[in-house]
Amino acid sequence: MPHDSEMPSQDDVRRIALGLPEATEDANFFRFLVDGKAFAWTWMERVDPKRPRLPNPDVLSVRLADESDKEVLIDMDPDAFFTEPHYDGYPAIQVRLPVIDRDLLAKLLADAWRSRAPRHLR
Repeated sequence: MPHDSEMPSQDDVRRIALGLPEATEDANFFRFLVDGKAFAWTWMERVDPKRPRLPNPDVLSVRLADESDKEVLIDMDPDAFFTEPHYDGYPAIQVRLPVIDRDLLAKLLADAWRSRAPRHLR
């Protein structure tokens, strides 16, 4: 588990994501896009089954190149990574920001960007 000073914040996510070529931030939601395609966004948590999902700022959903990468990441660090039935069949993983190492987060965001970016940017 990272030391407190190493825990990434949403500001770190923003800095890393916007440092990628032609990445933009959604004006209305904590979400990052390249070529109009989302590669990272705040996880919407189902707190009450009878109510709409709510944003959980401590968890980031990150696009993966392939859905099979989920199990690899969860096996690697189940404290940092998880998924939920809502994401079954969709290549994205949920990342607990208070637990993940900043360098690993940067690699995940770069890989997510690469999975969505047009060829001429990669």
